[in-house]
Formats: sequence, structure tokens, C-alpha cells
Amino acid sequence: MINFELEKYQQEIVEKYRDFTRRWIIPNRAKYDELSEFPWDIVQAAYDEKIINGALPKEYGGNGFNIFDSALASEELGYGCTGIGICIDASTLALTPTLLAATEEQRKRIYGEITEKKAVAAYALTEPNAGSDVAGIKSTAIKKGDVYILNGHKRFITNAEVAEYITVFALTDPDRGARSLTAFLVNANSPGVEVLPRLQKMGQRASVQNELRFHDVEIPAHNLLGKEGMGFLIAMKTFDRTRTGVASAAVGNAQAAFDYALKWTKNRIQFGKPITANQAMGFFMADMATEIELARNLVWKAAWAYDTDQKSLSRLSAMSKLYATDMAMRVTTDAVQAMGGEGYSKEHPVEKMMRDAKLSQIYEGTNQIQRVVISKNILK
Repeated sequence: MINFELEKYQQEIVEKYRDFTRRWIIPNRAKYDELSEFPWDIVQAAYDEKIINGALPKEYGGNGFNIFDSALASEELGYGCTGIGICIDASTLALTPTLLAATEEQRKRIYGEITEKKAVAAYALTEPNAGSDVAGIKSTAIKKGDVYILNGHKRFITNAEVAEYITVFALTDPDRGARSLTAFLVNANSPGVEVLPRLQKMGQRASVQNELRFHDVEIPAHNLLGKEGMGFLIAMKTFDRTRTGVASAAVGNAQAAFDYALKWTKNRIQFGKPITANQAMGFFMADMATEIELARNLVWKAAWAYDTDQKSLSRLSAMSKLYATDMAMRVTTDAVQAMGGEGYSKEHPVEKMMRDAKLSQIYEGTNQIQRVVISKNILK
């Protein structure tokens, strides 16, 4: 018999992250959206309360969450603000290649330094001409003695200007192209690392993105992750783990927009009665609630598939990201519509939630790329 009840410890995760979100994120989301600044005070509080780096093993300062546990946490952060939530969760993305491919010495060294400094990390895969097309990466890391010399240009790198370490993907042999793609840990303070001015975005403005340029940056050979040529595999396995986090945060964002719009419409009196008394509005809200529930169930199944090593994990991970983020765009847009002019006003948070939802359809593989992943899985 299938059981959809959370275990006690999982319910405690939900309550812990929900409490943090109510105390720290919701009261500050409008401020950081307006300022477009990284919320260091909230990230430091996340460290103090063991909210950040939840997926890291406990021996390295994390909570030892599996993918399902992490999805529960990400939904609560997304409910408060997907921008601020990404400030917390982006380190998980950046450090996932270390979980997948690092040596024990690397994990102890890197995790120890990041948690001791209460720092964050960045994931540098995308380039100006290589977004979803990872095979188009041009950055190079050529070995010379005991170091690799990194040169290249990355774009749309979350946490770039605030990161302690950057996980960088580059070619070790340009003649071999993507077959030589390799992952490295780069200290952000290394000579030759240039952080360009922050990119201005429509939504998720608390989360900072920058371009990075690397000019003859020396990477110690002991900062190589895995082996040369394993970069593509590491990147794809990373996304298999992290797509459910994007999806669950989108579910949280949609749930927050729905809850706010539902409360507002119940109290909006027109023609002598709440507008929810009109069947058209009632159906409108029913469709929103149904889509949220469907997306959450798909995210949970995808997380379960990963944690139990099902053959369907890549397909379900892509499906969850595709459906949940498309759903969030629809639901947040409908929340604005349900509230009319008030929903479009910055006096209410739903317009921000709509702006935030758009980016979730784009990062960690556009939803068009998710369809490519899904079709390859079902047609092979």
C-alpha cells in the first residue's frame, strides 16, 4: 500500500524550514527584491540554524539529507522567496560535483573551509555561447606541471561575486572537445579570477549572477574533481540530483501565490458577495490547487526514484523540473489575474512571485531541454 504520509523526522524538516522562512525570508523578501542584493544576514542565520548545506553529510557540517528530504526543505524556502532560497540552495548545486567525484581529502578540505567560514560556493558551467549546449564550452584548463592553467569566460553564474569556491568546467584538451570536459574546484580569490558587474534580472533579484573571466588562473592539480574528461558525466549527474530542488522550490512559490490570492479573493467583495462565490472564480482557484498538488506529487516521485536508484530517475527528474516550473509560471500568473489590478501592484507579493517563477523555467536546463532529456529516455 502506498503511503503519502511523511515520517516524523521529515515533518520536523518541514516545520524547521517553515519556521525559518516565516521568521527570516518572508519579512525581508520585498527588501532584497528591491535592493537586488545578496542577503548575507539571512545566509548567516541559515548557517547558525543549520538550514544551509542540508545535503552535505553530517560529518562535513551538513544535515545528511537525501533528495526527498532536500525537496521538502526547498519547497519551504521557495514558499518564502525563490530568490533568497536559491542563495541558500545554490551552494548545494555547486558542491554536488564534490559529493559525486571528490576524494575524501578534497571533501574534508573544501567542506571544512566553507562551513568554517560560513561561506557559499558557485557552479560555473554556462558560457556566453554554451548554455544548454554543454558541448559548446570553450574554456580551457591546460596542465603544466603540478597546475592547470585556466582561461575562459562564464556567464549567468549564481553566487559568483560572493563565492569562496567555484566549481568550474573546462576543456583539458581542446582538440578532443567535450570529451575532455573536466571539473575543477577554483578558489574565488585566486589571481586571474575576474568577476564582472552583477547582471540585472527581472526576477529572483536577491540571488546574484555575474559573468566570470579567467586569465591564466592556476589550479592546483589536487583540485581536479574525478578524472580528466569526466566533466560532462559529472555535470549531468549533478543535474539529476538538483533538478528536483528547482522543481520543489517552484512548487513552494506557486503554493505561496495561491494561498495569498485565495485569502485575498475570499475577502474581496463585489456585487455584495466575495468574488470566490462566483463559479468562474471558484473554478479558477480549483484548477490552481489541482496543478500544485499534481506537481508536488511528481516532485516527490522523482525524489523517491533518485533515493531508491530507480532506472527512471533521470526521466522523472526532468519531468518534475519541466512540469513544476511551468505550473509555477501558470499559477503565479493566475494569482495576479485573480487579484486584478491589486495583483499587479507591488503592494502585494504575487507580482514578484510571477517574476520569480519565470527564471525557474530557464536555469539548470531550460524546459525545452528537459523535453529533450525526457524524449531521449522514453524513445531509446
